[in-house]
Amino acid sequence: MNRLHVALSESDISRIVEMAWEDRTAFEAIEAQFGLNESAVVDLMRKHMKASSFRMWRKRMAGRTTKHLALRSPAVQRHRASHTRQA
Repeated sequence: MNRLHVALSESDISRIVEMAWEDRTAFEAIEAQFGLNESAVVDLMRKHMKASSFRMWRKRMAGRTTKHLALRSPAVQRHRASHTRQA
C-alpha cells in the first residue's frame, strides 16, 4: 500500500525525512514502518524540502549501498539514535 494517498501527520513526515537523511537507515526500514517505498520517499522529500536541499540529498543518496538492505555489507548495523531507548 502506498501511503502517499493517506494523510501523514507532521511528526510522521518529520521522522521519514530524518530517517531518509540517516546513512544507516535503509529504505526498507522506512517502508516497513510507514508503508512508503523508495520512490514514495523520494516524492515526499521533493515535496517537503527546498529544491536545493532535495538536490543535495539526492546527490548524497546516489549509489549509497547502506540505503538498501540487499546491497549493504553485513558489517553495517542498524543505526539507533541516541535518544531512543536501548533494550
